[in-house]
Amino acid sequence: MERTLIILKPDCVQRRLIGRVIQRFEEKGLSIAAMKLMQISRSLAERHYAVHEGKPFYPGLIEYITAGPVVVMVVAGPRAIAVCRKLMGKTFGFEAEPGSIRGDFGASTTYNLVHGSDSVESAATEIALYFEPDQILGDRLPDAAWISKPNEA
Repeated sequence: MERTLIILKPDCVQRRLIGRVIQRFEEKGLSIAAMKLMQISRSLAERHYAVHEGKPFYPGLIEYITAGPVVVMVVAGPRAIAVCRKLMGKTFGFEAEPGSIRGDFGASTTYNLVHGSDSVESAATEIALYFEPDQILGDRLPDAAWISKPNEA
């Protein structure tokens, strides 16, 4: 069972899209293994986005993610990272496919509603920034047998 970190960013929270976005992940058959509403501090944002330090967009990225409350989640399921990234859509809402979260709710090049880990390695690193291991619940839901076979690749 793969896990990924999903952040519903300040624009998503302020626009009251939390329920609609979470519903997309759940309807796809993914499970929410951990979730909290929080304000990301500047120091946490700097650790989260350390790989982008020195890039021209870095200051704006830090300002954006710390601008208001966010919902941080651990989402789990078969191929969770790829599935979540497909559900989110391309980074810029005006380029994202209709039916994706960004395609349906976003048009900005700055405010893109949601963050998702891009690899197994980054997911592990990012999850550890926001959650202690004992805060992450089981990955399996009672309906899991109807979403994918246990050995399905």
